[in-house]
Amino acid sequence: MADNAFLMYKGKPLVRQGNTLYYGMMNEPFVVMLQILSMKEQNGVQVADKVSIQLISTDETMRPKDRIAKRSEKNGLFDALDIGAIWLERAIRDAGK
Repeated sequence: MADNAFLMYKGKPLVRQGNTLYYGMMNEPFVVMLQILSMKEQNGVQVADKVSIQLISTDETMRPKDRIAKRSEKNGLFDALDIGAIWLERAIRDAGK
């Protein structure tokens, strides 16, 4: 993988920093932030258990608190990323109208 290449999910970059993942492109109206709140052991491997999801506006003129369009918690990273991808797709589509 090249130095500037990101892991992609459904055509959008997925970037991890510690227990926080960002999904989407900063030049679009919204991105999704996923925070791993707790981990559990499954078959000898630590996996994400509780994950916080936030749909966030990329409009830097807004106050940070007002930039959060949606939020939820899910069990497992896959469920969290799946709902985050749906929110992001809809939010970007609706912003284009």
